[in-house]
Amino acid sequence: MGKRILGAAIGQCVHVAGVLNFLGLARECGHETEFLGAAVSIDELIGAAREYAPDLLAVSYRLTPATAVELFDELRQALKVSGLEHIRAVFGGTPPVVEQAIKSGLFEAAFSGEENVQDVVAYLRGVPADAATVKNPGTLVERVAARSPYPILRHHFGLPSLEETISGATRIAESGMLDVLSIGPDQNTQFSFFRPDEMDPRQDGAGGVPLRKAEDLEALYQATRCGNYPLLRVYAGTRDLIQWAQLVQDTIKNAWAAIPLFWYSKLDGRSNRSLVDAIRENHQAIKWHADRNIPVEINDPHHWSLRDASDAVAVADAYLSAYNAKALGVTTYVAQLMWNTPPALTPAMDLAKMLAKMDLIKTLAGPSFRVITECRAGLASFSPKTDFAKGQLAASTMLSLALKPDIIHVVAFCEANHAATPEDIIESCGIVHGVLKNVRVGMPDYTLDPAVQARRNELAHEAQTILDAIRALGGQADSADPLADPAVLARAVQTGILDAPHLVGNSEARGLMATRIIDGACRSVDSSGRPISEQERLKGSGAREI
Repeated sequence: MGKRILGAAIGQCVHVAGVLNFLGLARECGHETEFLGAAVSIDELIGAAREYAPDLLAVSYRLTPATAVELFDELRQALKVSGLEHIRAVFGGTPPVVEQAIKSGLFEAAFSGEENVQDVVAYLRGVPADAATVKNPGTLVERVAARSPYPILRHHFGLPSLEETISGATRIAESGMLDVLSIGPDQNTQFSFFRPDEMDPRQDGAGGVPLRKAEDLEALYQATRCGNYPLLRVYAGTRDLIQWAQLVQDTIKNAWAAIPLFWYSKLDGRSNRSLVDAIRENHQAIKWHADRNIPVEINDPHHWSLRDASDAVAVADAYLSAYNAKALGVTTYVAQLMWNTPPALTPAMDLAKMLAKMDLIKTLAGPSFRVITECRAGLASFSPKTDFAKGQLAASTMLSLALKPDIIHVVAFCEANHAATPEDIIESCGIVHGVLKNVRVGMPDYTLDPAVQARRNELAHEAQTILDAIRALGGQADSADPLADPAVLARAVQTGILDAPHLVGNSEARGLMATRIIDGACRSVDSSGRPISEQERLKGSGAREI
């Protein structure tokens, strides 16, 4: 049940940002709040407390510690004389003043701004400070609920050395800066874990941590049973998907699976699976997780954008991904949205693209299909210049907050230069926490911009054109459910309904789509560079007749 909270900056203190942020979080956690303002005298505070009858006083003071001590003594005496000493109190201020607040014994909690916002949320939800397992639940759904309205943070991590990855994972967990650590295995692990004789020693450590036995995964899990006990997850792999799924569930309690729909196949060269075989095997892996009520992310749409597909193709695939997940029985779906992809998208057009994706995905949501929104910065847009990259990470995070994400997938600012170290990850998460602290509440609603709305609606329409073409293709094949039929989906790529410029020469695709960034959006164009609708493209700009 919500509490009544009375907040004020006391004495001569005019700094109110901290107490206002606290009260804002309190309201989002279901509490009723009243703010008295800045420089509130103790007499004014007591008078308001008599009238408002709060369950909790939220007191702020950011001036000198010595003066604060006098105010605390005055407040203690005033509460006693007024018969209000039963009222609980919490304090916020600078670290030196917080130190005095704790010494006073007047407050049941004190916040200096150095703690994670999640700790403040936990306090507002009544979670004891030492209840680590309660504060840090062990499933994705529980963790999201516990942190709400604050998003949880995720980051990937995998160094070429197993030992360094294990020790680094411990440092990251102890920092308490993120809730989900995604283990990035090397290419040998992803393709040949169960076939060690096929591994290429030259590829050991390429792209991630070399994992060669179950004990390696177990060691990573045990290394993170400290700090804020982050959830662990790992990439799906590109072969032997069910065996791998069982292994990572048994060892690291895989928080959720990330499985593509079309990719990790001959389409991108990450495996030698034909497109139709890849889709069928990916379906099997998705269903395996669905049958065990494990959340699933289909990390597919951004792969089209990474290959310069039109925004409409990416939006259509976002719907296809969610649709296939639901058709296969997934009940908790993680919708990943990669921003800044392609890099030349303007913020307005990028936002419109993500809104269009979520508009279509949410048509599938219901009691049996929960949608968790995950936003991440686009890796391809990061600058190798550190300062530039930090700015891009902050800007991308700020824009993505317009969608009120449940998860922010942090991409380290250093990724265009080198694989992220534990220190890089902790700093990158700190940047995101800083953005969240400053702009998560009280920002204007960018989604209402007329240009954003127009492009959002246009993309929803264009995506439906693509989806209708796939449905028509399925009708020709007498498919009962063409949008979830591996043969139809593979054919949709092979005929060019789903296409991207970078797929030119690919045996599984057409590669005839041409796109350009026009007015900040990635659009299909004809041979002369003129922007065309997806209907025009499908009729006469390279897609085979269906």
